[in-house]
Amino acid sequence: MQAAATDGAGNAVDAVTLNYGSFISVVIDFVIIAFAIFMVVKAMNSAKARMEKEEEEKPADPPKPSDEVVLLTEIRDALKSS
Repeated sequence: MQAAATDGAGNAVDAVTLNYGSFISVVIDFVIIAFAIFMVVKAMNSAKARMEKEEEEKPADPPKPSDEVVLLTEIRDALKSS
C-alpha cells in the first residue's frame, strides 16, 4: 500500500488501496446465489425423477387390436348369432 501523495505538478494522487472487503463480499454473495440455484435444480431433478417413477408404476393400457383382428372378431360374432 502506498499513502496519498502529490505529483510533480502539485496535484493530489489518491492512495493505492486493496479493497479486499468488497472482494470477500462479492465472493460470499456468489456462493449464496450458487447454493440457491443448486438447491432449485436439485429439487427439480428430484421432482422429475419422482414423476417418471409414478408413470412407470401405472398399469399400461392393453394394446389396441389391429384392424384385421377387429374385423375377424365381428365376423365370428356374426356367425355365432346366425
